[in-house]
Formats: sequence, C-alpha cells, structure tokens
Amino acid sequence: MKNKLKRKDILYPDLSYDIIGCAFNVYNSLGSGHYEKYYQKALSEAFWEKGLKFSQQVNFPLDYKGKIIGKNFADFLVENKIVVEIKKGQRFSKTHIDQVMEYLKISKLKLAILINFGNQGVIFKRLINFP
Repeated sequence: MKNKLKRKDILYPDLSYDIIGCAFNVYNSLGSGHYEKYYQKALSEAFWEKGLKFSQQVNFPLDYKGKIIGKNFADFLVENKIVVEIKKGQRFSKTHIDQVMEYLKISKLKLAILINFGNQGVIFKRLINFP
C-alpha cells in the first residue's frame, strides 16, 4: 500500500513527491553534463515506469480576444494537474520562473514544478498559481 503524505497545506503532495523522485532517479542514473533533451527523454521514461499519465511538449496557446497570438510549450503536463519544466544549469533565472508562471496563468492550472539538472545535482522549485 502506498504511503500518503500527511500535509494538508501542499497542493498534490503525493504526485509532486513522485515527480521529484523521478527527477532524482534520472540524475542518479545519468549524472551531470548532458543536454536538456536527454534529461527530458529520461524523465519521460521515469514517469512511464512510475505509472504516471503525462503529455510532452504541451501547447498552451495565448489567446487575445478569441485569436491565438502565441504558443507556449511546456515540457510535461503530469496527470493533467502539474506542469513540469526542466532546465540544465546551476540556478533558476527569473526568466525560467516567469516562463513557468506564464504556463500556469494561461492553462489555469494551480501547480508547476521547475526542475534543474546541474553539476551539483537536482534542484527544484514548486510554483503556485494564485488566481
């Protein structure tokens, strides 16, 4: 039987734990220094092995008065609940955070996880959309 996290103040705690665990598994297997696209491929395999339902390169169109004026593509949408965006480097930039927050606003989803594969390991940031 799967252990359930006890916290009530965190959005999707069990699913978040699974996603972050998959990222650590990928890093532990591959290590550092690879292209972002390889981490993305490995993470999709890890999600599949974990039994998570996910989509890749999810299009979040930007609408202005009924017309699509732009397209945004998130790396993953997991269980139709959590946007997952991956990066490679040592830190998160404001641009990375702004990009993911835009995905949340456009999609009207509540939670995103920004995952960074760097030389020192995996770091992640949970971003919440407050309507």
